Amino acid sequence: MKNFFGMSVIGNRFTILLLLAFVAPSFSFEAKKPNFIIFLVDDLGWKDVGYMGSNFYQTPHIDHMAEEGMIFTNAYANASNCAPTRACLMSGMYSTRHGVYTVGDPARGKTENRMLIPEKNKTTLDGKFITLAEALKENGYITCHVGKWHLGADEYTSPEAQGFDVNIGGNHAGHPRSYFSPYKNPNLPDVLHGEYLTDRLTDEALKFIDESKENPFFLYFAHYAVHTPIQAKSALIEKYENKKGDLGQDNPKYAAMIESTDQSLGRILKKLDDLDLDRNTVVIFFSDNGGHGGVTTHYPLRGSKGMLYEGGCREPMIVRWPGRIQAGTINEEVVMGMDFYPTLVELAGGNAEKYGTDGESLVPLLFETGVLAREAVFWHFPAYLQSYKGIKNPQDLVKGWRAVPSGAIRKGDWKLIEDFEDGSLQLFNLKDDISESTNLAKSMPEKREELLHDLRQWRDHVNAPVPQKRNPGYRMKKE
Repeated sequence: MKNFFGMSVIGNRFTILLLLAFVAPSFSFEAKKPNFIIFLVDDLGWKDVGYMGSNFYQTPHIDHMAEEGMIFTNAYANASNCAPTRACLMSGMYSTRHGVYTVGDPARGKTENRMLIPEKNKTTLDGKFITLAEALKENGYITCHVGKWHLGADEYTSPEAQGFDVNIGGNHAGHPRSYFSPYKNPNLPDVLHGEYLTDRLTDEALKFIDESKENPFFLYFAHYAVHTPIQAKSALIEKYENKKGDLGQDNPKYAAMIESTDQSLGRILKKLDDLDLDRNTVVIFFSDNGGHGGVTTHYPLRGSKGMLYEGGCREPMIVRWPGRIQAGTINEEVVMGMDFYPTLVELAGGNAEKYGTDGESLVPLLFETGVLAREAVFWHFPAYLQSYKGIKNPQDLVKGWRAVPSGAIRKGDWKLIEDFEDGSLQLFNLKDDISESTNLAKSMPEKREELLHDLRQWRDHVNAPVPQKRNPGYRMKKE
């Protein structure tokens, strides 16, 4: 292999059995519909797994999945932090459609340091959007959400309201209060004091697979790990305490969290094998944004979580479907998390165009029958995101921020980032400069203007709000 850098859990068991009783007769003739599992890790960076080049973190199950599936080397989250990426994945749309641009307040940091008044931000995915779960339900699937939802918790925005028959552990929280029980999670009753959250969620996911094995199912397994708080099992921490770090990857607790998540994936894949479901189940491994810049690094990528540089939004991604997707293949096309929606709907036998997503089906790539039609992908972040203490690479910050209001485009090998505060531009050739170390905006004016034109044309097309009002509380820093 190439090395590239409202429903309580208590009622879930009964609910699944009741659902099966109703759907089994209706869909028995469609028994060959593939099952779907999206295994989403929170804050796992592009270089935080072995097959992507990490020498510190140990991820044997993820690496084995890479050997059995298709690796995507240019896979991106639609945003560089948690909630917007999830909203894009569930809606199949860019953030400009649903208005979830960041986590919480778009006016982060000190007022005197914000030049512009950021655009308003939504913190929940509006119930008017037909989610991926709802689309798959329409096509005969039982649906289950396990883990972190982060898109709402009321009668219109909870996982149950957004198409999931079963919800285990998901609400509006962006991180757990603790990775050890008691969790204080209203959607995850405590069972065993001191148990580890990543293990518990895996237990629940395995139960769902067991109970749904006779019917097509969609499991959205969105781990809380490896998001803060950085907490891990002591035995795994000890394993890494005497291990030599490498290129900024040296945190034993974080490494232990990654290994627990890797073990979770291994248990899921083994369950599929044991039930003889592996050849009829599509498994997607992905992350929602870059790794936490205070605990890990992604060299040779620049940046980390919250940034529009590659380290903030470029993700490890694998798709496994034994017998259908050629094992050990590598795909270099640019893909995004919003593409999962039309892909799974098409594989389910549905009409992906019916749902009006911005994503593009990856089916031609998975079966190696063609390429994608689009020429470019985009990011829009009309908000502020402050830095955090102890960031490993402070030189990656923009004026001291992880992100100021800005937008970005990737077209072919080229990437342009536009700063809405002062209009400054950064142009990079990612093929020659994956580290985004050399800004070519001045030396290549024609390419700069081409990408800037395309970026602004896209913003007009999707009615993207661009902050323009100056913040009266802004105080220009003296040099």
